Amino acid sequence: MSALTVSQDPEQSWDDLVRFWEEMEWPEGSKVEIIEGIITVSPAPAARHNVIAERIQRRLYSVIPEDWGVFQTLASAVPSRLGMLIPDIVVAPVPLCAETDTHIPAGLAELVVEVTSKTNARHDRVSKPAAYAAAGIPLYLLVDRWAPDGPTVTLFGDPKGDVYRPLSTAKFGEPVKLPAPFDLVIDTGEFPED
Repeated sequence: MSALTVSQDPEQSWDDLVRFWEEMEWPEGSKVEIIEGIITVSPAPAARHNVIAERIQRRLYSVIPEDWGVFQTLASAVPSRLGMLIPDIVVAPVPLCAETDTHIPAGLAELVVEVTSKTNARHDRVSKPAAYAAAGIPLYLLVDRWAPDGPTVTLFGDPKGDVYRPLSTAKFGEPVKLPAPFDLVIDTGEFPED
């Protein structure tokens, strides 16, 4: 599986870029994001990827307030970073107060989760956390199935500018604790390894 990038005119405005993203007919089942001003089309995630996201989502439902939701296909806009990102999981208050029904301002999210795929791991490790931090999302959980030293889970927090501070890292099989307002321990031993 690989990603296709669609270059845009560097002089194109954010609104034009979003309009193109919204109106273009993309391949069905693909994940289409704007990452650092470039439209990126990726195939649907593999089954193991989806199992990890589902296991995390199931745990989150047990601890979030009634007026929050857990979403797997919600686009989050970060105009300052030319980003329209679709995290594997977004936790945000409901009802979502957005100007459009295609995306929300990323700053509404309380937590985003990305599960790396082999072809997009760099985006999940570098580009996306910079955008999520710039948007002020309090917590970013990176489930890195393709980390150089083996599968790991890293929790980032305390965003300053476009940088997060790593709060904890665990190898698959070790628990990861999400702090308040979640106060949740995720058992990464439930995650399938490749």
